[in-house]
Amino acid sequence: MNEKKLILAAKTLSTIFSPFYTPIWVLLGLFLFSYLKMLPFSYKLFILSMVYIFTILIPRACISMFKHINRQTNIQLSSREHRHLPYILTLISYTVCFILMTRFNVPMFFKGIVMAALVAQIICVMVNAWWKISTHMVGIGGLTGALLAFSSLFYFNPVIPACVLIIIAGALGTSRIILRQHSVSQVAVGFFVGLVCSMVFILKDWM
Repeated sequence: MNEKKLILAAKTLSTIFSPFYTPIWVLLGLFLFSYLKMLPFSYKLFILSMVYIFTILIPRACISMFKHINRQTNIQLSSREHRHLPYILTLISYTVCFILMTRFNVPMFFKGIVMAALVAQIICVMVNAWWKISTHMVGIGGLTGALLAFSSLFYFNPVIPACVLIIIAGALGTSRIILRQHSVSQVAVGFFVGLVCSMVFILKDWM
């Protein structure tokens, strides 16, 4: 594979597994492959719509507006110094989502997904004050942690999907390094943060 194709593959993988999509990927997995698929379609659509609006649509719109107003490119925004405000806007949106889910009495394991993503984002904001952490790896780590947590709650064997996610995580981490966005240590720490946050905040209420 030549260099251009390698970079294109890295960019494509980074887009597909954007950290914004992690909560939606987890919910879709639950609604398709667990007993939660028996929930009414209207209720599943309500949950998915709420999470999509506040974890993808609003944060991406805010970041796009931020880039337009400040005339920043994706390369500039990827630097540690320019990430503070986008992180804060994302945190506000995730917080609103969690509050609304609480108001609507959404089950705890759904709220745990959003809470895990919110806490992971807070950690990223704190770490970003002196070091750049890979939010893409936080996302895939969160997805892996959610799989392990829900396998414990719903009693299913996670070995095969976990192996698939670990392979994807390796490819995604390699992609971020190829694109010169992160170092190996930033990739590894990002995955660990996402993994731990998901497992802790999805399982904590059940414990």
